Amino acid sequence: MNIELAKGVRDFLPEDKIFRDDLINKMISVFQRYGYSPLETPSIERLDTLTAKFAAGTDSDAIREIFKFKDQGNRDLGLRFDLTVPFSRVIAMNPTLKMPFKRYEIGRVFRDGPIKLGRYREFWQCDVDIAGCASVKAEAELILLAIDVFKELGLKKLGLDYYIEFNNRKVLYGIMHYCDIPDDLIDSVIISIDKLKKQGVNSVREELINKGLNDDHIKKLFEVLSIDGSINERLNKLRQVMNSEIGIDGLNELEELIGYLGFVESGKIVFNPSLARGLSYYTGIIFEGFLKNSKITSSICAGGRYDNMIGLYAENARSYPAVGISFGLEPITDALKLSSIERKRTLTQLYIIPIQTFKESLIIASELRNAGLNVDIDLMNRGLSKNLDYANSLKIPFVAFIGDSELKENKIKLKNLHTGKEELLDISEVIKKVS
Repeated sequence: MNIELAKGVRDFLPEDKIFRDDLINKMISVFQRYGYSPLETPSIERLDTLTAKFAAGTDSDAIREIFKFKDQGNRDLGLRFDLTVPFSRVIAMNPTLKMPFKRYEIGRVFRDGPIKLGRYREFWQCDVDIAGCASVKAEAELILLAIDVFKELGLKKLGLDYYIEFNNRKVLYGIMHYCDIPDDLIDSVIISIDKLKKQGVNSVREELINKGLNDDHIKKLFEVLSIDGSINERLNKLRQVMNSEIGIDGLNELEELIGYLGFVESGKIVFNPSLARGLSYYTGIIFEGFLKNSKITSSICAGGRYDNMIGLYAENARSYPAVGISFGLEPITDALKLSSIERKRTLTQLYIIPIQTFKESLIIASELRNAGLNVDIDLMNRGLSKNLDYANSLKIPFVAFIGDSELKENKIKLKNLHTGKEELLDISEVIKKVS
């Protein structure tokens, strides 16, 4: 039998798992710093929950990429393709939750889509959402949170500069109205122009022609999308041509957002009027984060406002404004690996080499572990040379030799594998040295 992994999934050996867990812990520290609490939802959802128009949208790639199956009761089920739909279901099913409800969730999601560097069929998302807050202040907080996450991950120190693009779905609808796009084509056209950055003008133009737009529509559309200048200059130019209430409302929201973020370092937030996000449940401000100088070209975080989704799930017809952001653990991990960041092969701090003293060494190991140290011990009765080779191969920082002479003196011979220095210490001194 030729054993192979399924396409688009991976095993994570300790070196990779330690690295990923470290990234997750750093993200969680920022999430909690901003007042978000943890939530966990199941990977399996009812298929009608995932495919409902208000969840995925019939025009979305996500609905076509759902892994679908039936249980033994012949019920239609699917694997979640993001963490936003389950979050919305949770809010709808728990109407007594205090608002605003701020949560983060980290978990696996699944999409039966194309595979490339940074994109897989099973991957992890790290989501932060706020339900119950209609103010643009929530979007400002999430963008600031994203910037702090990237700082915590040390991207800039590794030469990976980052920026966050933002737009507003309302502005996009306003642009569609200004360009006289037929109502029945608006959502489809928005999906096409979202591809401008990745596929270029010619590809998108051909796609728009195939969707039924004429040359006048396309020319006008590209002209308004290609406006230049600073953020405020571009917003002012759009305001001059905007002729619909929804578009003007979207511009007002963006100007309010910029007002809150005026202290952010220049170049970290970028207005992109063609940014649309693929999922049709977004109703307002949207954003995506990118790396400037990396082989990873896909977004490393993305999100936006989705004010209608939760209320459509809820039976009480209550309004639940919501906004969220999702960090892509896979592209972030791949980008950091490409930057040659050093990765740990083990979390072990101290490796004990018993010299015919296994029982006594086991007692000492227990005492060190109870003091909070990560301690491994030789279980193979190997010689000194092989044990040192083993510890060095895993880059364990310290080894301890425990033989009869050490036991008689109630000491441990501690060796720093980085410096080669050896010391004869008691247990309390070992704890201080290794901690």
